Amino acid sequence: MEDYCHSFEHSVELQVIFLQHMLGPGVKILPVLVGPFARSIYQGGEPEDDDNVKAFIEALGELREREGDRLFWVLGVDMAHMGARYHDRFAALAGEGQMQEVDARDQARIERLNALDAGGFWELVRQRQDDLKWCGSAPFYTFLKTAPKARGELLKYEQWNIDENSVVSFAGMGFRKG
Repeated sequence: MEDYCHSFEHSVELQVIFLQHMLGPGVKILPVLVGPFARSIYQGGEPEDDDNVKAFIEALGELREREGDRLFWVLGVDMAHMGARYHDRFAALAGEGQMQEVDARDQARIERLNALDAGGFWELVRQRQDDLKWCGSAPFYTFLKTAPKARGELLKYEQWNIDENSVVSFAGMGFRKG
């Protein structure tokens, strides 16, 4: 079922078009689908307390070390999923009511991302067992644990009503060395 959900919204084909346009048709791509690290969210501890997650993060770190500046990271993820469609007991309207609190909580997570603070970011995710339902939590954490040290910058943050009672938040972010 999870593969079905990702086949439309988070399909790698969306990023491939832009990468081929910017870098040429010969660009090599390694698509990675990162699961939710649910054990850590619901039972505590760090995601890499799970040996499989630890091995996954270490393997990506080794790839980064080997490839250096030839490696370019693209994360195609959303942030919060709120409202009736996502089993919340309230109707969500972008930028209004409870979505203003969501904005503030999203911004706190974005600050941790920009500071490259994986532990601080994950602590915010674990609070309330990721009730914001960020599908990007695990991919962002993985990026922070494996990417070279970089300075993050929020380019644009938005909330969008996916229907009249549900909202998804998302952002454009950039990370640069140094």
